[in-house]
Amino acid sequence: MNRKTNNGLKIICLNRKASFNYFFEDLLEAGIVLKGSEIKSIREGKVNIADSYAVEKNGELILINSHIASYKQASYSNHKPLDNRKLLLNKKEINKLIGKIQRDGLTIIPTKMYFKKGKAKVELAVAKGKKQYDKRATKKNRDWSREKARYVRRSS
Repeated sequence: MNRKTNNGLKIICLNRKASFNYFFEDLLEAGIVLKGSEIKSIREGKVNIADSYAVEKNGELILINSHIASYKQASYSNHKPLDNRKLLLNKKEINKLIGKIQRDGLTIIPTKMYFKKGKAKVELAVAKGKKQYDKRATKKNRDWSREKARYVRRSS
């Protein structure tokens, strides 16, 4: 799934379920603290951020439930696949996010993981959960646009 985009980003992992389950209010980029075996596993593309989210602990943001597969060649110095990982942001950005979470009842979801200039980055979305009827409307719009495209292709 390693794709290069035109601005030098090498996308490792996408969270496609996030846009279906949440309304995004804000997107921002964060670094992530990793061990050697974790970065090697990420370079192989063995990452899953579909069920992960970020929480605040002791004034820091921690990424929880992100799965980075263990690296075979690391032997005894290997990492735990479901370990909590610290996100690297400025203090001002952290305080702003913590305020939004506590006041507005929002959550922080990772939407994509990528390499930028050789460093692993995570794109975070400040998001609000969708209700069931919102999800149905999204599905309906998606199906309708697919049907329109089919109709246009057949008619031309």
